Amino acid sequence: MCARVYIYRCTGCTYNSTILTEKRMEPLMITLSFLSLLFFLCILYEIASQTRDRCCYLLHYECHKPSNDRKISTKFCGEIIMRNKNLGLQEHQFLLRAIVNSGIGEDTYGPRNIIEGRENSSILRDGILEMDEFFIQTLDQLFQKTSVSPQDIDVLVVNVALLAPIPSLTSRIINRYKMRHDIKTFNLTGMGCSASLISINLVENFFKSKKNAFAVVVTSESIAPNWYSGKDKSMILTNCLFRSGGCSILLTNNRAFKDRAKMRLNCLVRTHLGASDEAHTCCMQKEDDQGTLGFFLGKNLPKVATRAFAKNIAKLAPKVMPLTELIRYAALKFLKRAAILNLKAGIDHFCLHPGGTAVIEEIRKGLGLTENDVEPSRMTLHRFGNTSASSLWYVLGYMEAKKRLRKRDKVWMISFGSGFKCNSCVWEVVRDLADGNVWEETIAGYPLKTTANPYMQQYGWIYQEKSESYTGEEPKNRSV
Repeated sequence: MCARVYIYRCTGCTYNSTILTEKRMEPLMITLSFLSLLFFLCILYEIASQTRDRCCYLLHYECHKPSNDRKISTKFCGEIIMRNKNLGLQEHQFLLRAIVNSGIGEDTYGPRNIIEGRENSSILRDGILEMDEFFIQTLDQLFQKTSVSPQDIDVLVVNVALLAPIPSLTSRIINRYKMRHDIKTFNLTGMGCSASLISINLVENFFKSKKNAFAVVVTSESIAPNWYSGKDKSMILTNCLFRSGGCSILLTNNRAFKDRAKMRLNCLVRTHLGASDEAHTCCMQKEDDQGTLGFFLGKNLPKVATRAFAKNIAKLAPKVMPLTELIRYAALKFLKRAAILNLKAGIDHFCLHPGGTAVIEEIRKGLGLTENDVEPSRMTLHRFGNTSASSLWYVLGYMEAKKRLRKRDKVWMISFGSGFKCNSCVWEVVRDLADGNVWEETIAGYPLKTTANPYMQQYGWIYQEKSESYTGEEPKNRSV
């Protein structure tokens, strides 16, 4: 009996001891639980903070509008072509046919050395002066209109494919505007017409590592020292299409500027087919058979561009299309029926690179777009020509000047470049936009009923000439 009582007492002591221990551990467990919850909340806040600061807002952009003395009219364009003594009747007929179908008007701009007749004897200074004129005009306006100081800029990206002076173009800008010593700079060359979206992507990645930052992207092309004076048809075509222009763009990830921003970057997709020899060589700078440097455009360029575009849109569509549209498209493909993705289910405006009439038309047909959808690109090509990487921003400017961009609208930018590359991105409009920008003085006259130019009227007589009697001048006994 005594043994049993002893056992019960021991058992009771153990039980009481356990309860006492648990009571003592209770505050510790509560503290640990609280700390764990606090740690978890801190992680969630950090993730949310990082996601928030990764936003890329477009505050403002300024397109370059050269002075009127740099305009290339039909008559003057003909004079430039006739100055090239390497060209004969066959080349003149080819160029006439190309420029008549180009969709380019009479108000585009060229560099000063070509205006002055020095295209065959250009010097480095010509290219630098062309860039300086563009830099000063657009950056002065950009800083003035946004009230953002040059000293506030954290990263500067300049992309000019065919000009790489020493010191770099970024250094010239830093020197002029006395920017900070710790500014991050990137000088991109050789990227072609798709370079501005590459620059935007670079800034987007930079914003992931720095909060409340400002970035300036400066995009253009140097025409002055890169005029082709040979007679290779695959290289002389660039003289007809490319014109002077450029754009400076201010971006930030500072949410305090959200209400002042024009647009917010939703997504950006880059496609590069450089691993393919066909794609790599279809568009490149090289010398012709006579040793004259120029820019080559291969006959296989449209096929390569189509392949790059298809791969790009395959990556982009899931990011911007509604789920219902993706399911509909997948179902039709599964049933082996004709399936066309309805891009307008997720996109409101199409900002296409105005590389030429044929490029715009092929994209329009491929995407099932209307003439109204591609109107901004056609009108930009007519008014400013192909200004390379900056062309997209003239197209965007047209949309804004026409007051078509409304809050929450989605704008799809599509660009192509040597390499071969297809880059595209989707912006979301933050507020209703109505800035006249570079189009302000002429927007009332657009869209034009026709983009036909007067080259055929002025130079159509070339088609009636014969090689043995051709002098490059219109016979006096023949009316225009």
